[in-house]
Formats: sequence, structure tokens, C-alpha cells
Amino acid sequence: MTAPLARPLGDDPVLVEILAGLRGSPKTLPPKLFYDAAGAELFERICELDEYYLTRTELTILRRHVGEIAALAGPRAALVEYGSGAGVKVRLLLDAMEDPAAYVPIDISREQLARVASELAAEYRTVPILPVCADYTAPVVIPDLPQRARRVAFFPGSTIGNFHPPEATAFLRRVRRTLGRDGLLILGVDRRKDAATLHAAYDDAQGVTAAFNRNMLARLNREYGADFDLARFRHRAVWNDEASRVEMHLVSTADQCVHVAGQTFHFARGETLWTESSYKYDRQRLDALASGAGFSVARLWTDEGERFWVAALEVRPDV
Repeated sequence: MTAPLARPLGDDPVLVEILAGLRGSPKTLPPKLFYDAAGAELFERICELDEYYLTRTELTILRRHVGEIAALAGPRAALVEYGSGAGVKVRLLLDAMEDPAAYVPIDISREQLARVASELAAEYRTVPILPVCADYTAPVVIPDLPQRARRVAFFPGSTIGNFHPPEATAFLRRVRRTLGRDGLLILGVDRRKDAATLHAAYDDAQGVTAAFNRNMLARLNREYGADFDLARFRHRAVWNDEASRVEMHLVSTADQCVHVAGQTFHFARGETLWTESSYKYDRQRLDALASGAGFSVARLWTDEGERFWVAALEVRPDV
């Protein structure tokens, strides 16, 4: 979790990132701020919404094809999950895999990571559970794993879409280095589809996504001495067809000044604070991403509506 405000600025990379984003044009905030305790609870509610197809669609694909995924991973594989969260999807893999050598959950939320790791250790007594509390968007050092175990990375949930394309490539290159020459990556990927479906998924009728978005400001108020008035920012979700992404913004409803960590930022009426991008992939974009990071697309599994992919990417040893 992020450090208290009393910590020196130079020692808090998240705060450095926040302030740099607020000085930019357009102003931005890093999506990692979504997932404090309140944000995690709101996201669980989002996943239950009719409009938010992503989680249930991916789970349907995983349940239907987990045997094939486990067979592709092979016996005695070491599983490394980036952004382990509540550990729901990984249980499907651990149940299906043949004698997994280890499981390494990586997550930035220390409390949730400790709780989930403890639960999994009790459920899977023969599998070493080796949690790592870290921001996986930066380089991560993982624990020593059995030398002969094939390394399999698991990155579900379409979170790859939250990276801008150059960032996604850089992230996957780091994953590739962690996996080694015979590694495998199981990746959740949201597919391009009609704008109406995408807009509804990110701007639901009940306003849960809007609350989730504004919760970032509440977190800044609590953890970084900010004074955002949440009522003066409204949620906006926009489909950018050219860039193939949904953008989430918070729109200032008035001219106002906001203070964060002792610094002042002016917002004009109508100015937006860009909080998240969610890129959507077609096959051409997915192939380009995989190739640029040193992977090849080995298998693709999708749902009946062709809304989502679970992709198996194999390391290209020639790169």
C-alpha cells in the first residue's frame, strides 16, 4: 500500500507519479489508485453488474477450457500471477494443473495478498505459496523457484488493456524475462466490439463505476492530504475508436483549485482528469503486441459471443 504523507516525497514513487500526472496536459492519475479497500469492494460490485460482461465472460472461458490450459502448461509448472487480487480465477488453474511446483501471487495490496495467500496455503497444502507484495507495473523480483519447473505467468482480467501500447509491450517483455526460454503466459484480453456495449460496461446505469472512479479522489484526500470535492467531479466514459480504447475521465464541473501534498492544481470547468484507459484488441493488434514482446500466440479461447479472449502466449526462444 502507499506510504503515509509524512514520508519524504522522494521516497514515495506513487506520489511522484500522482504529482507528475496532475501537472500534465491532460491531467492524469495512475489506475493503481483504484484499488484501496473501498475501491476493491466497488470493483467487486461492478463485476456483478449486467453491463459489465468482462469478468463473467472470462470465467466462462476459463471454466470451459481450463483442462486444455493446464495441459498446455504441463506437469510440475510454477505459476506466477500478476495482480492476484481475490484469487478466484487462479483456483480454477490450480485445481486443473498437474502437481504445480509453486504459486507466486503478486499484488500491491498487502492486506488482501496476505489473506488470500493464507487461504490458498490452507486449501493447497502440497503447493508452496510464495506471495510477493509489489507493484507489478515496475520490475519485480520473484522468489527462487524449482529449477526444472516450467514457469507459467497468469495475467487475467483484461488488465493488459490498462497499459498504453508501448507500456504493454515493456511490461510483457519483463514478464518474458521472468519466464525464461520455455515460458508460457495465460493472458486475459478484451476484444473490440460495438461502442454501445463498451460504453455501458464503463458507465453503468446504477452509477457504481462512477463511484469507483471518484473513489480515487477520496483516496487522495485520505492518504495524500488532498482536498478534492467529489461532488464537483462527474464520471465520463468515452470510446476512442481510432485508438481502440475506452477512456475513463473525471470532469470538473466548476473552475476550482485543488491541493495535493501541499501543491496547488487548477481545474477549469469542463477540464478532465484522465483516470484509466482500457484498450480493446483485435487479432492484428494482439499479434503485434505478442510479437513485439517476444511471444507468439499459441492458442486463443473465446466465448460464444466472441467478446473476450483467454490467450496462451509462448516465449519465442529466438528473440
